[in-house]
Amino acid sequence: MIKKSSIEDLKNKLDIVDVIGSYIELKKAGVNYKARCPFHEEKSASFVVSPSKQIYHCFGCGSGGDAISFVKEYEKLSYPEALEKLARENNVLLDYENSTQAKKEDKTLEQVNKFFLKNLQYQKEAMAYLQERGVFNSSIEKFEIGYSPSSGEQLSFLSSNHITSQDAVEAGVIAQDANKRFYARFIERITFPIYSANNHIVGFGGRTISNHPAKYINSPQTKLFNKSRLLYAYNIAKESIYRKKEIIVTEGYLDVIMLHQAGFDNTVATLGTALTSEHLPLLKKGEPRVILAYDGDNAGKNAALKAAKMLSMSSFDGGVVLFEESKDPADFVKEGKIDYLNALFKHPKKFIEFVIETIALEYDLNIPEQKQGAKNEINSFLKNLSPILQEEYISFASGVLKSKESFFKIKKTYPAKETAKSYDVAEMSMLKTLILNPYLVDYLLDVCDENIFEHHRDIFMDIIQNRAESKKLLELELNEKILPLSEDELKEKIKKLQILNLQKKLNLIKNDQAIDFKKKSFEIRKTQDMIKNLNQGMKP
Repeated sequence: MIKKSSIEDLKNKLDIVDVIGSYIELKKAGVNYKARCPFHEEKSASFVVSPSKQIYHCFGCGSGGDAISFVKEYEKLSYPEALEKLARENNVLLDYENSTQAKKEDKTLEQVNKFFLKNLQYQKEAMAYLQERGVFNSSIEKFEIGYSPSSGEQLSFLSSNHITSQDAVEAGVIAQDANKRFYARFIERITFPIYSANNHIVGFGGRTISNHPAKYINSPQTKLFNKSRLLYAYNIAKESIYRKKEIIVTEGYLDVIMLHQAGFDNTVATLGTALTSEHLPLLKKGEPRVILAYDGDNAGKNAALKAAKMLSMSSFDGGVVLFEESKDPADFVKEGKIDYLNALFKHPKKFIEFVIETIALEYDLNIPEQKQGAKNEINSFLKNLSPILQEEYISFASGVLKSKESFFKIKKTYPAKETAKSYDVAEMSMLKTLILNPYLVDYLLDVCDENIFEHHRDIFMDIIQNRAESKKLLELELNEKILPLSEDELKEKIKKLQILNLQKKLNLIKNDQAIDFKKKSFEIRKTQDMIKNLNQGMKP
């Protein structure tokens, strides 16, 4: 975790106009800057940046915050990733809170990775395999490909480097058998270190060269390693993914390495598991087009179908490329068929079309009962899409099944109508004055309470509780249509609102039949005196 003091140091060195100006064009507008919002489509500029307050706010979609918030939202990063990116760009060194166990695991994995790297150069069989697959020496260095020797050699290395068995177990490097004896998890395998999105080593993948029945294995689940949330080489590919607005997802480590060699440096791979919903937040970063590049065998087709359904239901753009001829992407790169790959990736089969066609192929459409089954399954899939996509792909589905469009009956849904934004101008002017002149809050609380604000009491509570990140406060502060009052005008407004509230209270007392005459008379006189005092410039 990054220390709060370190975050504050970074914030003090950032200028929001420079940061946002490096992403979008800003135009001076009085004391502020304006632009068309990058987070939603709009014709007029409703995106405002305040250099004095170091905040931004969009009056169209409501997004707002500081420079870090902007980078986080624009680049689809986590908060720590946005901090680290801005720190790198501004030559700021971040300090992290002590996390003893996480640091031990991280250090253990780093040391073991260096050990595997060093071992590779002495393993002729492993080097021969990599050369036979077409892997360049530069790729071995780039992807830190290594080799894990025998279990005994690894245990000896851990001992000589003062890495305890407990730390090695926690890092997923070794395990214990039924007799409580320790052994290395990766034995006589080519190793591929796996990094998190923010470039921390979290585990390994290993490919056997000794005919072990498990061709590939990965690190076990640890505090750092969760294969359902990781994508191999994402840390290397992410800059290209953001730049190209496209991510290619493959099934294997060597597919990734070879495609990077061929210039497809936006390629990643799942870790021996199908694409899952837990991968979606990582895939959403940068809003790229997603291309699934899978083998054309049954396992690849099934994995592609499952992933295409999930991605289309989650409104991802992209498509599927299946490789036939019992070849994978790495084979085509080795054969020099780069133009062929480029054409495939430029024109993948769209997710929804792929799903509909794949479902249809599972049925004999010449048999009416089978055709009905295909229709039911396709209809069930279409119901999970947005209304617009449903309507667009009904004609495609009917063409695949050679049936009428009316064959598909999907209930239409309509979004609820948006209500127009409204606010009380008088109250908002008072509140903006309080934001710009915090010392006046004490004056207001001295003569009345939050109930003076009938329409925007929540904003006043944000002010007195100093909620600096409140979106409503940001919107009000940057709303040029709401003008602040002078101190005298504010006091006069407060007085008028007090009188108005007291008059309402007076009417309620007069019409209240539940209290006796004596108490009612007392309350009426008391309220009338308060109104009189206010009119004469005294406290109520």
